[in-house]
Amino acid sequence: MGGVARAQDAGAQEAASAVKVGPEVSLDDASLLTRIREGIVVRAELGNDAGEMQDYRETIPKSGVEFDLVAIPGGEFLMGSPEEEADRLEDEGPQRRVKVSPFWMGKHEVTWDEYEPFMMTEVRREKHGGWTDFDPATHDAVDGVSQPTPPYTEMSFGMGQAGYPAVCMTQHAANKYCQWLSAQTGHFYRLPTEAEWEYACRAGTTSAYSFGEGDLDEYGWYYDNSNDKYQKVGTKKPNPWGLHDMHGNVSEWTADACGESYPMPEEGGVLINPWTVPERLYPRVVRGGSWFDDPDRLRSAARLGSSEDWKQQDPQLPKSLWYHTDASWVGFRVVRQLEIPTVQEMDAHWNSARGKR
Repeated sequence: MGGVARAQDAGAQEAASAVKVGPEVSLDDASLLTRIREGIVVRAELGNDAGEMQDYRETIPKSGVEFDLVAIPGGEFLMGSPEEEADRLEDEGPQRRVKVSPFWMGKHEVTWDEYEPFMMTEVRREKHGGWTDFDPATHDAVDGVSQPTPPYTEMSFGMGQAGYPAVCMTQHAANKYCQWLSAQTGHFYRLPTEAEWEYACRAGTTSAYSFGEGDLDEYGWYYDNSNDKYQKVGTKKPNPWGLHDMHGNVSEWTADACGESYPMPEEGGVLINPWTVPERLYPRVVRGGSWFDDPDRLRSAARLGSSEDWKQQDPQLPKSLWYHTDASWVGFRVVRQLEIPTVQEMDAHWNSARGKR
C-alpha cells in the first residue's frame, strides 16, 4: 500500500474511532467503505487475482467456504419479451436494446453454507446491524459491516441447509452480505442489475427460456416438480453459459427498483449498463421464478416486485431490516464487475435501502 493510501486509511480509522455504534449510529459509512476499497485496490495491485476474464473459485476467509464464479462476456442483447410471447406480462416491455460490460456471476445461488456465517453471529448488535462493541482502531473492516440481528425462527423452515439456497433475506441483507464478502476477499461483489441478470440468463438466446424448446424439468425447479420446497443448487442442467438455476429454485434479488415498464433509450438507441436506482424501499426486482411458481414465471423476461407483505409473519415492531419471513422462495446470487468502483458507487449498491421508506 502506498503512502497516500496508508494516510487515507489512517485518516478514515481516526475519524471512525471518534464515533461509537449505538441505536441511531452505525459505522457502516464512507470511512469503512474507504477501508474496504483500499483492500480491493491492494489485491489488484499485487496481481493476486483471477487474471483476465475467466471462471474462478473464491474462498471466504471467515468461513473457508468456496463458491464458483462464471465469466460473462460483455455484449448487446434485446431485453424484455416480445409482445407475442406466451404468458407475457406488460411490465416485461417494451423491449429495448441494452449493452452490458463484462462481469463475473455466481455459478448458482448463494447457499446457506455461504450465508449463515454472515447471518448468525454471537456479538451484540443494534437493530441496524452494527456491532455494539466494534472498535475501528483494532477490528478488521469486515467486522464493521452491518450484519443481521438474530432471526426469530429457523429461516430455512426445515427445507434443508447444506448445499441449499439461502432464502428469506431482504434486499438490504443481500447487499450487506455482498459488502461483508468484499471486505474479506478483496473483490467487489454486489447484486446484479436487472439488465445483467437477464443478459446472463438468456446467454445469447432470444427464446422464452434459455434452453429454447427443451424440457423445463431438466433445467429448473418449479411448483409441479419441487415437492413443495427448494432443492440443492446446481442439480439441474446449466444454461448455455454454465449458470445453474437461472430458471426456478429460488427467485433472485437484483439491484433495481421495479417500475411498470422499462426505461427506454432515446430515438431507438442503446442503453449502456442501465440500472434503475431505487428511490423507495418497495418494490424492488426479483428475477427467475422459484420452486413455488408456475412455469411461466420462470421465463427469462419474467419479473416480480417486492412487497412489504413479505414480512407479515415478522413479530417485531418495527419490522426487521433483515428478513422477509413470508418469502421462503427468495434468494440471490452475486456478481463482480471488472472495474473497481468508487466509494460512492460502492455506497450506492451496498446501502441502497438506507433511509428509504
